[in-house]
Amino acid sequence: MTNIKDIKILSSLEKIYDRDKMPAAEYKGFSMLKNEKKSFQLAVEATADCEIALTYEGTVKNLRIYTVQHIRSDFPMWKKGADDYYRFSKSGYYPDLLLPSDGNAKVQKGITVFWFEVDASHNDAGIHRISFSVGGKTADIDIEIIDAELDFKDFIYTCWFHTDCLMSYYKFDAFSDEYWRVTENFLKTAAEYGMNCVLTPIFTPPLDTQKGKERPTVQLIDVTVNDGVYSFNFDKLTRWIEMAQRSGIEYFELAHLYTQWGAKHAPKIMATVDGTYKKIFGWKTRANSHRYKNFLTALSVELKKYFEERNLKSKVLIHVSDEPNASMLRTYKKASMHIHSLFDGYRITDALSDHSFYKKKIVSNPIPSSDHIDKFIGNVDKLWVYYCSAQTNHNVANRFFCNDSIRTRVIGYQMYKFDIRGFLQWGYNFYFTRLSKALVNPYEVTDAGKKFPSGDSFIVYPAEDGTAHHSLRLKVFYDALQDMAALNTLEKLTDKKTCLSVIEENGKHSLTFKDYPHSDSWLLTTREKVNTAIKEHINK
Repeated sequence: MTNIKDIKILSSLEKIYDRDKMPAAEYKGFSMLKNEKKSFQLAVEATADCEIALTYEGTVKNLRIYTVQHIRSDFPMWKKGADDYYRFSKSGYYPDLLLPSDGNAKVQKGITVFWFEVDASHNDAGIHRISFSVGGKTADIDIEIIDAELDFKDFIYTCWFHTDCLMSYYKFDAFSDEYWRVTENFLKTAAEYGMNCVLTPIFTPPLDTQKGKERPTVQLIDVTVNDGVYSFNFDKLTRWIEMAQRSGIEYFELAHLYTQWGAKHAPKIMATVDGTYKKIFGWKTRANSHRYKNFLTALSVELKKYFEERNLKSKVLIHVSDEPNASMLRTYKKASMHIHSLFDGYRITDALSDHSFYKKKIVSNPIPSSDHIDKFIGNVDKLWVYYCSAQTNHNVANRFFCNDSIRTRVIGYQMYKFDIRGFLQWGYNFYFTRLSKALVNPYEVTDAGKKFPSGDSFIVYPAEDGTAHHSLRLKVFYDALQDMAALNTLEKLTDKKTCLSVIEENGKHSLTFKDYPHSDSWLLTTREKVNTAIKEHINK
């Protein structure tokens, strides 16, 4: 007698918690474009602990299989100021980690979920049926691959990449063979799921660092000082750029040139001074000191020459300081003016949400948070958006463990509507506590020491072999980017008005970053309407 009570196919938006019953609705199928990756799930309900063998038949090639693992969250969300759009908000176990599987598994009584990913690039256009069998129970899904391609245009996506976290977790030295191997592995995963811009540590990034303390050194530029004269070696930077390009990265976001939250100090910078390797700038260096200004002047000359010789000027982003607010306007303004004078013609950009910085022309390319973006929309050319742990209100998109997956994915439609040209999030693989005080095991501590809601600080897990294990949030956010790209494709075939009429159901909804239908069905059905319209126009 089998212990399998039921199996059911679900969309990638469904999250099954330990206490859940089998959902009533079943996912029958979907369509996708030929350069797209799409996921779905298979829930298996067992009446007792048992071993299962999942089998499937069909014409889909290179089907990836994972099991959905539940990971502990002790701090799922901020209680103060949060909206009520959370299904669960208490500490506990949340579905997140995806572990590769061959379909054989030991399952416990209750519901076990398998995650499947289809890569259309490995398959022919047309309809493909996949039939699954577990313990005598069966389920089918139909997948249509449309002979058209997603258009990502010139969209830029960065999720800050922390090599010092990899060094600390895996216990290898900076720039060792293992450093380069593991870094490239993690970068390849990032690029596979849409990231095309990488935070590049020309100096150790002055991010999330306790005042007076420092993070492990990951400085790519070797600095030498002889008799007070600076010289620079870019060999490590060259290796970094070549590795990133090989992995699929196109843009390079240079580490901030001043400390976070106001640009009051210089970042940690190491140099060999008259034969001795030591720190020459850091917390004791005021941002407007002549010595640091002179250093930046010398650096900018050589760095601009380096990038321009390699035709990378248009691929480089320069940062001043992360997240300044109104109280920091004076110090930030001085630093920003200096950097603009040194890097004239380069893209200089920072995450900030105080509109006065842009209004006073202190920053030329602001990146506002999703809950403060309204004042910037229509006023900033090539506008970006970001979110972090603070975006828990007004129903804005985010990627916390406790967010419904629609809240992670809906941002694709939102970014399309408002012609957003870039997205930033600060934690691809931040495995420290807040302010980088200590290393954590991300399989056990997912909230930076109960300081950030689980899901904010990382989106991949470190596997034993030095590769990145995926999270379902990684894939769902990539779906958001693909939704945006599908709308770009439809717009090329029609116009923007047509696309907006599809996602807003001819005026039934007025989509904003704060207002949208809280419905999986709406999001999925809308995407199918987009695909149907694409198919109709390419077949004319």
